[in-house]
Amino acid sequence: MTRLIIMGPPGSGKGTQAEYIARHFGIPAISTGDIFRAHVGGKTELGAEASKYMDNGEFVPDHVTNAMIRQRLGNTDVQAGFLLDGYPRTTAQIEALDGILAGNEQQLDAVVELAVDDDELVERMLRRAQEQGRSDDTAPVIRRRLELYRDETRAVVARYSERGIVLAVDGSGQREEITAKAIAAIQSVLGKGL
Repeated sequence: MTRLIIMGPPGSGKGTQAEYIARHFGIPAISTGDIFRAHVGGKTELGAEASKYMDNGEFVPDHVTNAMIRQRLGNTDVQAGFLLDGYPRTTAQIEALDGILAGNEQQLDAVVELAVDDDELVERMLRRAQEQGRSDDTAPVIRRRLELYRDETRAVVARYSERGIVLAVDGSGQREEITAKAIAAIQSVLGKGL
């Protein structure tokens, strides 16, 4: 069983790393963005509630997000583990996840935190914006998004750091190198638990 969370600021390559890490461990990568889209697209009750907030550019409230995660972690494909991407974002969501896992007699193995220098993140995101023709992604806007991310996740990282399960992984360099560093860090923790 491998139960992981991956965290990282915008532009850190978190989504890409999540896919490769999950594939390596044979577990599903579970992105809250994908879950939201699936519920909205499937016209579920939770999706209808979530879309009210998403349509206004607001965060989906914890009770809706938690219900979606609870449902997703009840699926059979997560019996060997999972990698959560984009959840939890708040300490209230940590408590909800703890409750979900405890109900399944499980606990988290590790939280992978991708660390990338702000200047490199800004450079990556400006390059991506240029490639995608997104002129609204300017350096000041990107720096503000990084600031908001850190404000939002500081308490989450702190809480998991207290538990000693945060693995800081250097997110600079080539994708393959970053994936290898993340996998090695996770395996060192999983090895201790055996």
